[in-house]
Amino acid sequence: MPDPLPLPLAPRLSDAVHPPHLSPDYRSTLARAPRQRLLPRPQTLAELTAPVYGEDRLKPLDHDLTRNGVRDGAPQGERIIVTGRVIDDTGRPVRRALVEVWQANAAGRYIHKLDQHDAPIDPNFTGAGRILTDDEGCYRFISIRPGAYPWRNQPNAWRPPHIHFSLFGPQFPTRLVTQMYFPGDPLLKLDPIYNSIPDEDIRRRLISDYDHAVTEPGFGLGYRFDIVLCGGRMTPFENLKL
Repeated sequence: MPDPLPLPLAPRLSDAVHPPHLSPDYRSTLARAPRQRLLPRPQTLAELTAPVYGEDRLKPLDHDLTRNGVRDGAPQGERIIVTGRVIDDTGRPVRRALVEVWQANAAGRYIHKLDQHDAPIDPNFTGAGRILTDDEGCYRFISIRPGAYPWRNQPNAWRPPHIHFSLFGPQFPTRLVTQMYFPGDPLLKLDPIYNSIPDEDIRRRLISDYDHAVTEPGFGLGYRFDIVLCGGRMTPFENLKL
């Protein structure tokens, strides 16, 4: 007998913003959605006070994914520049926040043993980088536009090109994770992960804006993706549990 569906959970205050634990169209949530009601867990002193990272660990090329994994040549694909601000709901900048990014290469392939997509691995592209926001809450990195890739969620399923974002606050429990998509992508309306966010207007917060002022002539196209950590304009996060 197949396992029963997870129990429905009480609505969260943020259900209109964040994807639910259980979204049947996103099939893997059937297995990993909690089957019991969530309980608050006291945070330990180490979680609240231990250092998360040191700025001295960042390397000069961590912000440039077109150069930080190079072995013997430039990575394949279209160069892009992505920038934005990390702010709170009042518009105040979140300074010195660690922004980590990871993505597939131009062919839609991750460098990961579990990725068995029949597409080439780019030996000059690791698809990972990290940046600190500045005093205005701004971040900026250079990368390759990721490709779409197939997955087994439903027949003829393809994930839209996207970049994963992780933001660390001053403590480990304050890590937030989200995804950035590209404007005008026809795959968005077919993607169960993107569409697991109930409200269409809120889903659009995950789509970056093309910004010609960020584009650099003869080098790469520019995109802007601002991230709001709380409040009514909040960016949807995958791992936020209230």
